[in-house]
Amino acid sequence: MDLYSLTDPTVANNLVSLPLSKAITFGRFVPGNSPLHRLDPRAKILTLSLWIIALTLTARSPMLVGALLVFIVAARLGELPIRLLLGNFKPLMPVLLLTLAFNAWLIEGQAIVLAGKPTVLTIEGLERGLFLCLRLSVIVVGTSLLTLTTSPLSLADGLEELLKPLERLKLPVHELALTGTIALRFIPYLTDEAGRIYNAQRARGADFSGSLINRARRLVPLLVPLFVAAYARADRLAVAMEARGYAGGRGRTRYRMLKMSGLDLTVTMAGLLGGTLVLLQ
Repeated sequence: MDLYSLTDPTVANNLVSLPLSKAITFGRFVPGNSPLHRLDPRAKILTLSLWIIALTLTARSPMLVGALLVFIVAARLGELPIRLLLGNFKPLMPVLLLTLAFNAWLIEGQAIVLAGKPTVLTIEGLERGLFLCLRLSVIVVGTSLLTLTTSPLSLADGLEELLKPLERLKLPVHELALTGTIALRFIPYLTDEAGRIYNAQRARGADFSGSLINRARRLVPLLVPLFVAAYARADRLAVAMEARGYAGGRGRTRYRMLKMSGLDLTVTMAGLLGGTLVLLQ
């Protein structure tokens, strides 16, 4: 699979048939012509940014559930299978479980009774842990929608346009936007490469079973080849950019200029209004 996009029209359907561990889509782009794909990238970035801020600050579970339903509807508008989004939760599962366990253990409250005996876990801690897990899950789904429906070039151009006022502070806006986009697109490459190295090590007889600590220790040898592969890929990308005459944002022109349509403005205003309502609750 390409580092930057899933260019084969059948890839999305193929990913749906893969196991969740093989269908991590965070940071990838699925080409399409849906209403969500056609939206101006600035509209999507602005709306998602405010929603993430609102979801981070809200303390009400119904707001998170409502946001999740909105993102599911957006996924259908983007002609994206829901299972395509669920693949992102495989690597996130340990974080969610640890968040749930630590909150249930550390937050004081009414003890949970199992088999007639009180435990060190509390009901209040469990509720808080579930709330935080839901919040993180909703944010991951929203961010995945952005990357799945926005091409790398459009994402970089949108970020650059939104950050342009910072040029007055002599900040390298173009370079910052490009670096952020490339870093985001490297996530699926790293997950794919880590999976290949892991399978190769297992084929050579490596044992990754045992306790959590032992498994973590045995995963250390994977880091060196993963770092080497990432460095090699970054080097090839740099050479390709130089071969195409890339010299930063100075004097750069665009074949297609970003221009917001009436639909873009409507969606942006609706998204900003929704995010504001969440903040005010």
